[in-house]
Amino acid sequence: MKIALVAPPFIPIPPPEYGGTELFVAQLAEGLARTGIEVVVYTNGESTVPTERRWLYERSAWPIRRPERAWMRELNHSSWAIQSALKDCDLVHVQSPQALAFSGFARRPFVLTLHGPHEDYLSEYYSRYPEVQYVSISEAQGRQESMPRLQTIHHGIDLSQYRLVESKQPYLSFIGRIAPIKGTHIAIAVSQRTGIPLKIAGEVQPAYREYFEKIIRPKIDGKLVEYVGGADLAAKNELLGNSMAMLFPIQWSEPFGLVMVEAMACGTPVLALPGGSVQEVVREGVSGHICRSIPQLSKRVQGLNLSAATVRQYVEDNFSLGRMVRRYSELYQNVLAGFREQNAA
Repeated sequence: MKIALVAPPFIPIPPPEYGGTELFVAQLAEGLARTGIEVVVYTNGESTVPTERRWLYERSAWPIRRPERAWMRELNHSSWAIQSALKDCDLVHVQSPQALAFSGFARRPFVLTLHGPHEDYLSEYYSRYPEVQYVSISEAQGRQESMPRLQTIHHGIDLSQYRLVESKQPYLSFIGRIAPIKGTHIAIAVSQRTGIPLKIAGEVQPAYREYFEKIIRPKIDGKLVEYVGGADLAAKNELLGNSMAMLFPIQWSEPFGLVMVEAMACGTPVLALPGGSVQEVVREGVSGHICRSIPQLSKRVQGLNLSAATVRQYVEDNFSLGRMVRRYSELYQNVLAGFREQNAA
């Protein structure tokens, strides 16, 4: 079995800092390869994932500043990648909607993992490709869709890349895009209310530059609130591992929230507001707490008593890379069997 993993061409795989989809593709590719499945990753030329890699564009193009040009770049990349994959791959696993438009020309089964939030126009688009196998990354996300072939597979991570830290330092952490929907301003409010320092890591994308400059930057004093910029894997281990808790005060229906699992893999509990996948990823009282307001978040911060080892074990039991790889391997085999049966009839 040879699988084509087609990722957008904008961010390397694995990503140096930001890139939830790209981290997923990197870890899935490596995990599949360890089980003996052949994998080809379609990405850009800066990628280093240790599998076969193919690319059309040599350089990354992130952050996106001209959406109309990015749309064309991804369309061109997807068209080329699928044409290439059809020569020697058994199944094409894509990560973005654009690639589905080519599935009707390809006598290969397609799988699409849904990485973004529900949008009515996308669901209408997906309904035109009922033969595609869709994967939702949380049950909450899947409940919003109605495609006939839809299965939920939670993300998993390579736990060997995350260090358990049992002795925490007295600060809170926030990692994610600096954007209103991610609740960076709420994390700051919790820090101000409790007096516990907050370290913020994340990308400031052009679309949210004004939010950062007007709402976030004035509150960064380097003492109570510190902005440390982007965070690669080593920085995540340092920031999350030593933190007493990671704040995840989202303001939208989160499709999955991979950083929650990364924090818990370091033995760091997650304090979150509800939305989307949060109640599937965080187990109340075991790996963190799900709160309803800033006062509740603040109260939980001041009364934390969760065991770092227990938090880490929760991830090992529920969000390991091995578990995710097994689920995708089974899915691929079932999709291929159904495709062959259909074409033999």
